[in-house]
Amino acid sequence: MTPTTHFQKDLAALLNRHCAENESNTPDFILAEYMLSCLLAFNAASKKREQWYGRSLSINATAVIEDKQ
Repeated sequence: MTPTTHFQKDLAALLNRHCAENESNTPDFILAEYMLSCLLAFNAASKKREQWYGRSLSINATAVIEDKQ
């Protein structure tokens, strides 16, 4: 299991507070882990896209969501 970040815990709590996990009958922490992995994959793809075009991505949100407790 990967270490849980503050962001991931907050996301799981938000999903739970809004009962967003009910329709899929999936625990909120699993949905949060899935959503976080999607966001990290998108960030990686965005960086690769910018490298392809010879630019640099100036926003570094990854540091925030990977901050381990």
